[in-house]
Amino acid sequence: MTFTSVELTQAHLDRIGRIDPALNAFLLVDAEGALATAANVDGARAAGEELPRLAGVPVAVKDIACTKGMTTTAGSRMLEHFVPPYDATIVTRLREARMPILGKTNMDEFAMGSSTEHSAFGPTRNPWDLDRIPGGSGGGSSAAVAAYLAPLAIGSDTGGSIRQPAAVTGSVGVKPTYGGVSRYGVIALASSLDQIGPCARTVADAALLHEVIGGHDPMDSTSIDAPVPPVVAAATGTRDLTGMKVGVVREIGGEGYQDGVLRRFEEALELLRGLGAEIVEVSCPHFVYAMAAYYLIQPSEASSNLARYDAMRYGARTTPEGSPSAEQVMAASRDEAFGDEVKRRIILGTYALSSGYYDAYYGQAQKVRTLIARDFAAAFEQVDVLVSPTTPTTAFRIGDKLDDPMAMYLNDIATIPANLAGVPGMSIPSGVAEEDGLPVGVQILAPAMEDQRLYAVGAALEERLREVQGGYVIEKAPQIEEVRA
Repeated sequence: MTFTSVELTQAHLDRIGRIDPALNAFLLVDAEGALATAANVDGARAAGEELPRLAGVPVAVKDIACTKGMTTTAGSRMLEHFVPPYDATIVTRLREARMPILGKTNMDEFAMGSSTEHSAFGPTRNPWDLDRIPGGSGGGSSAAVAAYLAPLAIGSDTGGSIRQPAAVTGSVGVKPTYGGVSRYGVIALASSLDQIGPCARTVADAALLHEVIGGHDPMDSTSIDAPVPPVVAAATGTRDLTGMKVGVVREIGGEGYQDGVLRRFEEALELLRGLGAEIVEVSCPHFVYAMAAYYLIQPSEASSNLARYDAMRYGARTTPEGSPSAEQVMAASRDEAFGDEVKRRIILGTYALSSGYYDAYYGQAQKVRTLIARDFAAAFEQVDVLVSPTTPTTAFRIGDKLDDPMAMYLNDIATIPANLAGVPGMSIPSGVAEEDGLPVGVQILAPAMEDQRLYAVGAALEERLREVQGGYVIEKAPQIEEVRA
């Protein structure tokens, strides 16, 4: 069966109209723009024009990337009415690939959160259970893909914000090597940690989108001047892992992890053995300090990056009564427009960077970051990839951890080390937990600029899991089945 791009795009727009009021995955839907692109692609195809591989395939974009002429909020009241005058590089590349952009997806404010409950525009809900979170900060993108509102989506990953939502929604999420995808035009949270990546329902789909958005960008000083790794070839190549060494990190897992999560992980390891891989236990002793280091480095960089929102140049402005000074306007505007989590991290980061505490906190955290990078380097001398559970638990209920920041932060305990070291990571669905019937993810990590290893292992494991489990995990979501019927 074949479809025109207009038919495919309209079908997704119709589904968004029916389903998204319950999910709140989208903050903005650009039906007119998406259909115009789709019609253009159909015309070009009818005329025999050679088109990019994903031409005509709709995509959703996390609302952290600037889109010319379309509101870009980063999930914050501070940018509620901000319309960028330019496109982020990744958006430019999507347009060049002739992909209709369906709209902008919901997210935790300025990407600070693990549940999308910190969005100023309301939480996104998990298609598997509307009372549960879809992960964060990119819960809108993961929910859109999981609920079949979009075949592909863009996310950003600062400490796990692509991989953790993928795990709890039963989808695929990839954090490329730091610098492998341009951050130009992406609203910054923590500049040394942020990375843009693909969200999809299969490993091969993620590879195709990765190929579109990856590559060097002279507009981004952290962009790696090297070709995109051969991710599509890896995702569609051999499923034989004979001779590959897969490392299990001793420090990730065990206490604090849900039984169903650990069982699915052990089963995935057995399937990897069956595919010919050798399973090797490795130790990364400094991983236990990763979360502490991350929650000093990330808030510090956030404090610096968010200083630009001063109510003077752009962003929301609240003017107190009387004749307020610039400082009073700034304080009132930030108090009004920033949410509690953003304020918490700005305060923490400002304290860590302050005179007298810089060396004791931020400086020490950077030293730990170096040790974690060395742990990765030592591990990859022994093995080709590392694997772990993506998250300690399945999706928790909305509101359960909103008043407990530490409990919320622990959701990223397995994903944070990759961001600190800049290595690529992927989460693929590994089944559902018996306790609650919710999806579980397995994480794969590779050395920097070896992203293709993620896709080779991920595609092989995905295919084997599909065989033993009788189909894609994502097809079994009860809310999706209910809507399809």
